[in-house]
Amino acid sequence: MKTNNLIGPPMGLAWLIWGLGALFYLAGFFQRVAPGVMTQELMQDFNISASGLGHLSALYFYSYVAMQIPTGILVDTLGPRKLLTAGCIVAGIGTILFALSPGFFWAGLGRLLIGGSVAVAFVGLLKLSSSWFPKKFYAFVAGNALSIGLIGAITAGPPLRFFMDTFNWRGVIFVTGLMTLVLGGLIWFVVRDWPQERGYPGFAKKIPQSDPLSFRSIWQSLFNVLKYRNTWLLFFIPGGIVGATLTFSGLWGVPYLISHHQLSPTKAATLTSCLLIGWAMGAPVFGWLSDRMGKRKPLYIVGSLVMALGWSLILFQESLSFYQLFVALWVTGFFSGCMIVSFAFVAESVPQSLSGTVSGLTNMGVMMGPMLLQPVVGLILDSNWTGQVANGVRLYSLDAYEYGFIPMMGWVILSVLLLFFTKETHCRQME
Repeated sequence: MKTNNLIGPPMGLAWLIWGLGALFYLAGFFQRVAPGVMTQELMQDFNISASGLGHLSALYFYSYVAMQIPTGILVDTLGPRKLLTAGCIVAGIGTILFALSPGFFWAGLGRLLIGGSVAVAFVGLLKLSSSWFPKKFYAFVAGNALSIGLIGAITAGPPLRFFMDTFNWRGVIFVTGLMTLVLGGLIWFVVRDWPQERGYPGFAKKIPQSDPLSFRSIWQSLFNVLKYRNTWLLFFIPGGIVGATLTFSGLWGVPYLISHHQLSPTKAATLTSCLLIGWAMGAPVFGWLSDRMGKRKPLYIVGSLVMALGWSLILFQESLSFYQLFVALWVTGFFSGCMIVSFAFVAESVPQSLSGTVSGLTNMGVMMGPMLLQPVVGLILDSNWTGQVANGVRLYSLDAYEYGFIPMMGWVILSVLLLFFTKETHCRQME
């Protein structure tokens, strides 16, 4: 057994272990947003309308959301190493299936497998953050996790568009599937759930693993976290923020910008990437500021108010220039980073033994946003379609898009209002 005089493990090792988990989260975010820059290719290859495309993309979120409660409980029982390894293997298989799919059914099955498997990434990463880093760094490390994930989303913008213009989209996606399988092997051999397993003292007491197949313990954990008001509120609040961001950047922003701001696909993808870049930069800033202030609620409210104002301009102000859109999307993305406070906020609102369960439940709420909004926008677009077609793909009017974006804006406003009813934790863990 190694001995170490440090209080906790070496930071280099902690960041390495955390970084491998973060790479899987990056891969999951890439898959989440990738359909946004291949809308025409998918609609042509699978002969689908906006509604069909919305459902194809949302299949990722259906399984992702369904896995969040089991993931939160399993990460408290099996541990993140086993869960992240299994997730990488299934995600790699699903990605390869999606790349080789001959029709809508197999493509949808691939998206379903991807969503369900990468669902373990963020909660597993949060668990590694709590065991490998000091408590005072938790929100900052969680913010960096989101930033790493958003790098994956950004690579699904102009870089993916470049490779798709150079190679077939199926080949590009196939290679990402192989890379995910390799990552699973690295996680299995390098990652450990606790510093104590590497012979180092930990920042928190190692919690014994219980039987993950005990349905009684699963329902008891879920029942226990639902006793707390913040659990309910922080289930719905980040869903509106993330729902608007991923519905726009992950599916409908590019065709909207092409049709109604007369931009090329590359420029439109660049603008939606600005939204994600702002989000990636804002998340660690909000996490760090929240830790430093010793409060969660005030900063979250300020960020959400600015974000809501930004969306009102982007979605309903028709005369914005390219550069005005650039600034508006970046600012909106940056202040959308306030949602990362949700995870530290809600984890502190329940006893530590329930942190994985409540994190999974909160992440479930996060993904409910895009899961519901992406197909709803598609349905509204189809219901307002005037019959225009170009190269076999439906074209939608500005009015159709504005009607489609109303549910997005409504949830954003609801998120802002609900924040005022949350209970401040002052960055202290409930006993």
